[in-house]
Amino acid sequence: MAGARQKPSTSGRFQGFYTDEHGKKKYFTGSKKRKDTVRMAQGLEENARKVREGYRKPKPTHMKHRDRPYGDVVSEHIEWGKLQGRRDGKPWSEYHTSRKKRYLDSWGETLELKTLADLDNLLPRVRATLQELSSRGKAPKTLANVAEAITSFCRWCVINQYLCENPLEKLGKIDGTPQSVYRAMTTDEIRQLLEVVPEYLQILYVTAMTTGLRAGELRSLTRDHLDLENNGLSLKAGWTKNRKAAFQPLPARLVERLDAFSASGIVPGLYQQYFRKFTCPADALLYVPSHPARTLDEDLKRAGIPKTTPKGKLSFHALRTCYVTLVYEAGATVKEAQSLARHSKPELTANIYGRTRDERLAEVTERVADRVLLEEMGANMVHEDEAVVTDSEHKLFPNLPLTQQPQEWRRGESNPRPVMFQGKRLHV
Repeated sequence: MAGARQKPSTSGRFQGFYTDEHGKKKYFTGSKKRKDTVRMAQGLEENARKVREGYRKPKPTHMKHRDRPYGDVVSEHIEWGKLQGRRDGKPWSEYHTSRKKRYLDSWGETLELKTLADLDNLLPRVRATLQELSSRGKAPKTLANVAEAITSFCRWCVINQYLCENPLEKLGKIDGTPQSVYRAMTTDEIRQLLEVVPEYLQILYVTAMTTGLRAGELRSLTRDHLDLENNGLSLKAGWTKNRKAAFQPLPARLVERLDAFSASGIVPGLYQQYFRKFTCPADALLYVPSHPARTLDEDLKRAGIPKTTPKGKLSFHALRTCYVTLVYEAGATVKEAQSLARHSKPELTANIYGRTRDERLAEVTERVADRVLLEEMGANMVHEDEAVVTDSEHKLFPNLPLTQQPQEWRRGESNPRPVMFQGKRLHV
């Protein structure tokens, strides 16, 4: 039954109540006059009765959210992502969260999104913005990430009944295939690079090429993650890309060097000198520059190593490609390479990160030939056959040299089997 409380609240307004279309008691804040509040409650209850009896359509749930500020809903979306944003129920990584927030804030500023009502007719505006970004030279992968941020946000709003439908449902996917591929460094290039860089970068590059860890993962390593007994790194689910804990084997020589390097106390000083904005973890294992790809570019120039060749380009992430390639060349099986690269599918390890080298293919070809071409056996067969061929047998094959006669005739068999020659069956 509709009504209002006898006394007003601290704001001076009366609280009203009524029964909604689902039979539940609802409360609302009315006016400063009790009679007006009661009248409002009766009107709401009458409207709910008509909806319940089918005389009026229910008001869409999303309509009451149209005036919600865009920034507030984005913040709610980000907080949800920190809790269980991934499809498998795990939270977003810190990097993914910051990037998602940056993209959504940029969309709000570019399209002047103040409330959720501004998302109406969003599709043509988003398409125009993406076309403009493309004309400015943005890579397809960047465009795909930017579009995914606003598309997933709209999809999440529909799930939470903040929107009636996804305005970007027909946007479609943007092909994020890289325009250029990474290449694996050769052994000579690795040596050239390590000879021209300081020790703190040398140990960083060596660790990257012997573990395949990404820049963010390397930056999260501490001395506690270094396992001196088992010679490896204990990776935590909180900062790995696949959000899974794992153990990454390391060469024993590198483990000793990492332990001595981190114990020297040089890492905090490097961060303080070159990367003050970053709060490095206590007992950080390695120093990773703020822009590792830019730092590597400078080191490549110093070492005289070309960044781009017909095989592909080099960047800091290409060190992971180098690692996977070296793993295969060391004789690892497909499953072993997949485990070391911490991939969910072997196709990702072989097709995306694995590379072939021309010299390696040539070596494999020669090994195959060693199994097939037995020179000694071939020489003996020819010598034996030439000794038994007769003139009468040669008349059957006048156009062929004696060494190419069918084997049955060359060996002087008295009752040879029928043989095929130039599509004809021969009998004697």
